[in-house]
Amino acid sequence: MIQENSPGQSPENGSRPAKREETWGESLRFFILLVLAVFAVRSLVVEPFNIPSGSMIPTLQIGDFVLVSKSSYGYSRFSFPFSLNLFQGRIFGSEPHRGDVAVFRFTRDTSIDYIKRIVGLPGDHIQVTGGKLFINGIELQRDPLGHYETLDESNRLLSGQLYRETLPGSGGRAPVVHDILKLTDDGFANDTPEYVVPEGHFFAMGDDRDDSADSRFQGDGPDDLGFVPMQNLVGRAPIVLFSIDERHPIWQFWYWPVEVRWNRFLHIVK
Repeated sequence: MIQENSPGQSPENGSRPAKREETWGESLRFFILLVLAVFAVRSLVVEPFNIPSGSMIPTLQIGDFVLVSKSSYGYSRFSFPFSLNLFQGRIFGSEPHRGDVAVFRFTRDTSIDYIKRIVGLPGDHIQVTGGKLFINGIELQRDPLGHYETLDESNRLLSGQLYRETLPGSGGRAPVVHDILKLTDDGFANDTPEYVVPEGHFFAMGDDRDDSADSRFQGDGPDDLGFVPMQNLVGRAPIVLFSIDERHPIWQFWYWPVEVRWNRFLHIVK
């Protein structure tokens, strides 16, 4: 039966529909949809990563927060939170390019994320001689930029020479020009054998060439990276969202404004 207002009765004084209260089931459904949306964005679109070490100095600084494009190389189990094993191999896969700064899973413990620069693709011959990088028998051009000093994650002084290096392009792309830090030309990492990158793998190096556990180390040590399977790729890091110079404990909030590196806000990664 439809109820009508009696003559002369205003709608304000009449009966009103009872306010509908949200049920427990609807709240749960909203929460589940929210979790699924976050899961989808982190798995398929973008994910932020924090830079905890100095292996990519000067390109990436300790305390940088980079935004990683998850679709750059297609998707594998490592694209998903908790590495959910939903399928084998990669789908919508594409090969990375030389010079890409990429996030991938560590070869000896796939629960750990690494970020390095990809310098070698399948079939490439990679060698470091006298501290200089050779790709397919050709020495890479590098131009000195002067002295450079900074502190690493252990508060240890890194003091060396800054260079601008030119990596040959791949897949029809232009050469990639980026900066590297050299602390020394001595040691195994500066005089390596020639490595040939196997099919389905890539060769990664840190831009801090003398403070990076990367593909130059091919042994059985716990920090040796070796060749990285393409399946371990998580995504490419094209931009720094923001950066914090974490020199003080987080509870010392009065340092927060001065610890923000404003010049690295939305900084393009080269």
